[in-house]
Amino acid sequence: MSHDTPLTRIVIGEAIQLHRTLGPGLFESAYEEILYRRLLKRGLHVDRQLLVPFTYDGERIDFGFRIDLLVERELVVELKSTERPSPVYQRQLLTYLKLMHLPLGLVINFGMVTLSAGIDRVANFGAVPERR
Repeated sequence: MSHDTPLTRIVIGEAIQLHRTLGPGLFESAYEEILYRRLLKRGLHVDRQLLVPFTYDGERIDFGFRIDLLVERELVVELKSTERPSPVYQRQLLTYLKLMHLPLGLVINFGMVTLSAGIDRVANFGAVPERR
């Protein structure tokens, strides 16, 4: 599985353009709204603030996890806007990928001076795609 797909290139390209135009310093919600709109303009299907239910001990849990963007029902995009990267962001995304049975996601931290330093690809190597 490649971490560089046509879809990841589109999302990263739009994020870089957004960061070049606005720079760091806005709230995460502002970057989310603008990136969401840019991806829609590209003709992509994007779900926003999607609830991620899961089963624990035989019970369905319908609260607690929300992903920022789900692009084309296959790429999870978690957005941050902080000066300090943290490994917890990648662990959080990997959990979402596992719960959704998806193979790949992006953490994009708009708070970094250069956006390339704030982009992490996260792979769920154990993903077995569900039939949708």
